[in-house]
Amino acid sequence: MSPGQSLLTLLSASRCEMAARGSLLLLFLPSLVTASHSPPGCKIRITSKGLDLVKQEGLRFVEQELQNITVSDLHGSEGQFQYNISQVKVTDLQLAFSDLNFQPQQHLVFNISNASISLRFRRQLLYWFFYDIGSINASADGVHIYTVLQLAKDEAGRLKISNMTCSASIARMHAGFSGTLRKVYEFLSTFIVTGMRYLLSQQICPSLEHASLVLLNSLLDTVPVRNYVDEHIGIDYSLLRDPSITTDTLELDFKGMFFPRVREDQELENHAVEPVIKETERMVYVAFSEYFFDSAMHSYFQAGVLTIELQGEKVPKDLEVLLRATFFGTIFMLSPSVDAPLRLVLQVSAPPRCTIKPSGTSVSVSAFLNISLVPPDRPPVQLSSMAMETKLSAKVFLQGKALRVQLDLRRFRIYSKQSALESLALFSLQAPLKTLLQLTIMPIINERTKKGVQIPLPEGMDFTREVVTNHAGFLTVGADLHFSKGLREVIEKYRPVPTATAYSSSQPAEPSLDPSSL
Repeated sequence: MSPGQSLLTLLSASRCEMAARGSLLLLFLPSLVTASHSPPGCKIRITSKGLDLVKQEGLRFVEQELQNITVSDLHGSEGQFQYNISQVKVTDLQLAFSDLNFQPQQHLVFNISNASISLRFRRQLLYWFFYDIGSINASADGVHIYTVLQLAKDEAGRLKISNMTCSASIARMHAGFSGTLRKVYEFLSTFIVTGMRYLLSQQICPSLEHASLVLLNSLLDTVPVRNYVDEHIGIDYSLLRDPSITTDTLELDFKGMFFPRVREDQELENHAVEPVIKETERMVYVAFSEYFFDSAMHSYFQAGVLTIELQGEKVPKDLEVLLRATFFGTIFMLSPSVDAPLRLVLQVSAPPRCTIKPSGTSVSVSAFLNISLVPPDRPPVQLSSMAMETKLSAKVFLQGKALRVQLDLRRFRIYSKQSALESLALFSLQAPLKTLLQLTIMPIINERTKKGVQIPLPEGMDFTREVVTNHAGFLTVGADLHFSKGLREVIEKYRPVPTATAYSSSQPAEPSLDPSSL
């Protein structure tokens, strides 16, 4: 082979290798995209109307925080004058103009403008041999506070305020003086008022930063992330990604996956339709995909609790008579066991599946029904084993913060696993077994689902005027919000224990009344 031919062969092989790599990349690209954007099982949208309600409660909380501002003592001298300002207290707040807005992509903006803060503090003055003490009432006007809160998910998948920027300014400050040296204080008011305005403006942002990064985050800690629903299953409400914020809405994508407590690390792949919320009329919308409900039923199936057994007196008398007549021949062959009690075991054979359509929600269940005689001190004798296919209608509703499901039997069919002839013989059992399911089995199932599962909202916040709407592959719950508890009440309940590194407001020392200390 000539050198030219060898070069052409190498170039051709290189091109083939590059083409093969490109084909492999195209094959894996869909899976990489899917991995980077897992569809949520539960999605929450908060609208501008919901944010307005949060603003009202948040404003009360901000007022309470600003009233607790601690300002350091102010002391100094001017010629023969020595002064000391201490025990500064906020006596009144007027936050007339405030606004809370969404700011894309991850921020909330809280803006207070033209507010006023009334103060009262203690004065001490020494001028030569004259000593004067008393109180001063002051007013800070034209107070502007601009804060930006960045929202993000933390390592545990919980919503947090991850960062805060703040700026505060005071346009004007006035002080009223009284006492024997009132004229002197008015002369020194420029020094005192300027110093007090600076100290006060420097304390506003640290106070709000502590309120946001510590206190409000402790409120967000009350949102359930991964907790147990009952003794069999739990729910994972961890955030899949950082919140998505537009100018009108805030959306949170939750995993929304149930898990069996016997295998808490079990993951169920989500192939369901991703919920899409378009409405903005209500304060909040919560969407649940078919995956949310499927994972619950899959977890119960994995936990081995989708089995119901009826024996002896628990079997309805009419059904028992019919079953004994249907299987009379088999029972007759067991003459010593003719009077033995019957046992019915209903066992789900595969995880039930949920289907959500605009017309309604249904659950498909496949099960086995085993009918046996249970002679005393002898092994059970199986009379029949039949397959059952049922379709249940599901009514999904919200009560408080608990999502609940009420099931009702819609369709029911039994057939033999052995032969078509036996299936025909079982036809007479169709109606009584359906009645058994409706009157005996369904109440047991609905009692188990009565507790429901909590929706991820902070403590003290509840839904009102809920409306459930079905879509193709998911359903939404539109509702308004109200605070059953104030932010302060919940925060005080879960207030973190102060540490050396945490924000702290040290109380000023009690000023001395001795002029020599000035």
